[in-house]
Amino acid sequence: MTTLRILIADDHPLYRDGLGAALGAAGFDVVGEAADGRQAVALSLDLQPDVVIMDLDMPGLGGIEATRRIAHGSPRIAILVLTMLADDDSVFAALRVGARGYLLKGAGQAEIVRAVQTVADGGGVFGACVAGRVLEHFSGQHASEPFPELTEREREVLSMVAAGQNNAAIATRLALAPKTVRNHISNILTKLHVSDRAQAIIRARSAGLG
Repeated sequence: MTTLRILIADDHPLYRDGLGAALGAAGFDVVGEAADGRQAVALSLDLQPDVVIMDLDMPGLGGIEATRRIAHGSPRIAILVLTMLADDDSVFAALRVGARGYLLKGAGQAEIVRAVQTVADGGGVFGACVAGRVLEHFSGQHASEPFPELTEREREVLSMVAAGQNNAAIATRLALAPKTVRNHISNILTKLHVSDRAQAIIRARSAGLG
């Protein structure tokens, strides 16, 4: 199994050191550290890590804009936000520009490790507090039968995506070819008018799926 390569972007050296040690102990390869947003963008595009762990409140170029530039420059890189900021504006801004997950810095080591693996596998991750805010934001905005524009199979796939399952698990569970699962997810994103998997998860969970 290939070791995941991680870049940490945070302006607090002690936090970077502690997080790097924890991730290293969990078997990940921390390939770089950035103290601000500009450095995070430059190192990400140069080193091409599998996952960037991104703080939002950094000097100079902030984490939101850094996330946008990384996601635009190299969409294959998964970005996991790890921050103290729990307000709605920060959460939704990060997800809109391409973050696949959002955790608060109170998260434990095991939760962070699981989140890194999940976003690297193409899933979306939201800490309990953040998920509550997302659901509250979208409450009352869905019909009694969610997403009538989707086929029954697409709704089934979306429900599994919202439950945190990756493409390989979905393919196995539904006895589908991986390419078929990818096609279903592409159709779901188009029909829901969302740009990525994380936004589809938000929509699905707000409708009670997953």
